[in-house]
Amino acid sequence: MKALQYRTIGAAPEVVTVPDPEPGPGQVLLKVTAAGVCHSDIAVMSWPADSFPYPLPLTLGHEGVGTVVALGAGATGVREGDAVAVYGPWGCGRCAKCAEGKENYCLRADELGIRPPGLGAPGAIAEYLLVDDPRHLVPLDGLDPVAAVPLNDAGLTPYHAIKRALPKLVPGSTAVVIGTGGLGHTAIQLLRALSPARVVALDVSEDKLRLAREVGAHETVLSDDAAPAVVRGLTGGLGAQAVFDFVGAAPTVAVAAAVAGVEAEVSLVGIGGGTLPVGFGVLPFEVSVSAPYWGTRGELQEVLALARAGAVSVHTETFSLDEAPRAYERLHAGTVNGRAVILPHG
Repeated sequence: MKALQYRTIGAAPEVVTVPDPEPGPGQVLLKVTAAGVCHSDIAVMSWPADSFPYPLPLTLGHEGVGTVVALGAGATGVREGDAVAVYGPWGCGRCAKCAEGKENYCLRADELGIRPPGLGAPGAIAEYLLVDDPRHLVPLDGLDPVAAVPLNDAGLTPYHAIKRALPKLVPGSTAVVIGTGGLGHTAIQLLRALSPARVVALDVSEDKLRLAREVGAHETVLSDDAAPAVVRGLTGGLGAQAVFDFVGAAPTVAVAAAVAGVEAEVSLVGIGGGTLPVGFGVLPFEVSVSAPYWGTRGELQEVLALARAGAVSVHTETFSLDEAPRAYERLHAGTVNGRAVILPHG
């Protein structure tokens, strides 16, 4: 089969031919219908050799949907022909966090060498994907695969962060979204669907801000040195009750701190390497800062339900498997409008 692999540290990913996978005991084989392209992959491919955590070559793609084509011995709960989404952050299934459905926070994944597809295990940008356990498959139930696949991360990750902040997002409150690309423009829709908060979106590009307005942002602000003062002005000087930074670089983290109000929730979702000091007098009183990671299996089901209800729709651009390297080039250049999706079978 064809697959997109990161094969050499510092090199671009390549489309190669690899052996077709076969399901072992308890495993499920999917024919991949669609796979998502994510900034996390670019972050992985930017790590130097001395700190690279995964064996190479690595088949990329941690967002995947497909059709069940084969079951390993003992695999139950799905049938051949089922259209499913893949829950990405695999865990051991037995620790206290996994028992809550929080495999994204599995307590034993590192110890046991369990890795998500595309982030250690072979990923979904391939013609076929081997899934370790049927519990990591969620029925699409009629959702279009191209529309659904970004929800596995670009929907689930912001949903998880927003759900934590909902008690603060009462009528009259303000939520700030920094970075309105794949995750950010989805977060705007989720905030509009789940809360009465006014949504203020920040980005460095007018094109991205145009998309933010199209999907429901009440206000858009260019993310520059003047942005904190503009946001403070929009909130009557009080600041926002929730801030979601989907970039996570030092400049955007500084903006997140500057626009947060008293008792605000600040979520540093992006993995741009920025950090936020916390201490008395450093931030407004009782600001909570979190660095969430993905979401739970139950939350993925909730996100897909929101999509079926028409409450969230990710803007996508599609590419063939042979075009996948170009999709990553465009993502790196910041010219993908929304989320890039690979169609391994056309």
